[in-house]
Amino acid sequence: MTDSCPPPLSKGYDRYDTVSYTPYPQNIPRARRHVARLVVDWGHPGAAGDAALVASELCTNALLHGCLRDRLFRVETSLTGIALRIAVTDPKGERLPQDRPADPDAQFGRGLLIVRALVDRWAVEHLSVGKTVWAEMAVTGRADA
Repeated sequence: MTDSCPPPLSKGYDRYDTVSYTPYPQNIPRARRHVARLVVDWGHPGAAGDAALVASELCTNALLHGCLRDRLFRVETSLTGIALRIAVTDPKGERLPQDRPADPDAQFGRGLLIVRALVDRWAVEHLSVGKTVWAEMAVTGRADA
């Protein structure tokens, strides 16, 4: 496996974690549990459930629409005094997330609607190889308070 998603430079976060995963479905719950555990450990247990769901949706989208065989996807979790950020990077920059109405009978197509309902802002960053989809949610109080 090759990591087509090199780790970014530190951006001055209070807390930061990054994990790269192989593009297999069993890694989505692993990433979800890891993010939830980090958020609890970082002092924001009330945000852990929403953070886990956001991570799960972003990882699922990366796996379904952005991964290539033998290329890892990366999940970055970071915390500042005011925001928790979850970012998922995959190697397929030409496949961008799109807002679209979900067909009531469709099995798929609600992931970004869920993300948008849970976070304060989200966006896509184009990379020279791939893309990063990130989402931020406000957190109240400092983890060390």
